[in-house]
Amino acid sequence: MISRRSFIAKSSLLFAGASMATKTFSNTVFQPTNKFPVVISTWNHGMPANEAAWEVLSAGGHSLDAVEAGVRVPEGDPNVITVGKGGIPDASGKVTLDACIMDERGRAGSVTYLQHITHPISVARLVMEKTPHVMLSGKGALKFALDNGFGKEKLLTKARKKEWKQWKKENKEFSNKINIENVTEDNHDTIGMLAIDEEGRISGACTTSGMGYKMHGRVGDSPIIGAGLFVDGEVGGATATGSGELVMKTLGSFLVVELMRQGMSPSKACEEAVRRIAKKIPDYQQHQIGYIALNKNGEYGSFCIQPGFNYAVKTADKTELVDAESWLKKL
Repeated sequence: MISRRSFIAKSSLLFAGASMATKTFSNTVFQPTNKFPVVISTWNHGMPANEAAWEVLSAGGHSLDAVEAGVRVPEGDPNVITVGKGGIPDASGKVTLDACIMDERGRAGSVTYLQHITHPISVARLVMEKTPHVMLSGKGALKFALDNGFGKEKLLTKARKKEWKQWKKENKEFSNKINIENVTEDNHDTIGMLAIDEEGRISGACTTSGMGYKMHGRVGDSPIIGAGLFVDGEVGGATATGSGELVMKTLGSFLVVELMRQGMSPSKACEEAVRRIAKKIPDYQQHQIGYIALNKNGEYGSFCIQPGFNYAVKTADKTELVDAESWLKKL
């Protein structure tokens, strides 16, 4: 079984072979560059996503346009098996997508359990801009997308269908816990992105195909404002990746932003959010959660439960992939 949460095992040796850009280890606090814009995003598929976002930011564009453009890249890439088209299906063989988006003014839009649409992030933005609601789900979200000009597509690729059939044949049970012995090099997770533009406006986006072989109908943290993503223009933003149930139980991204409001650096705020999980959830050691955060001064940082989580950074001065510090490694 390709377990969506098996990405943890890259923490030790396998991910060391990654070939994308410069890699550094996270410090406790990143000093602000005093040079906007800044864009950060989860995992190595955040590198090409950041480049697309940077095209908008470097031209003086709004951070909201940047994060939408950025996460559309992995959404449309069938080789990214945890986001958008080509995502691992649920237990019934259906690819169901979740996404949300939020800007510096507190506007937010979200879609859950969306099928047949490659770019749920763009549908989520339309929910924010064209409806009185924050979240649309299932058939309602699909109808809204089609009514607004989105084309219906087949999201389950031949490769993912073949793997799903093999999973069904072997009668394996779903698990969202770590399986270190079963590693797929490119089996990463949700992409969450945060950006601050030249005018200091912060926006965020989060999009995923959810846990591989999840129960039909399952929705995780990614489309939930305050869990998978939260932005406050006066403070900053945060987003999460990993076992969504743990993030939902602790309202992680909102917690990170509130901790930054109280004066914590992005890294320390992410660390405290992970500590909260470790304190509240008994089997947290069998899961991975990674947080990234960006404040209004351009400081950014991250923290995770297990070693192996990384995030992409793009500024006028640097393009790099950063290994986040981890809770279990610290103990």
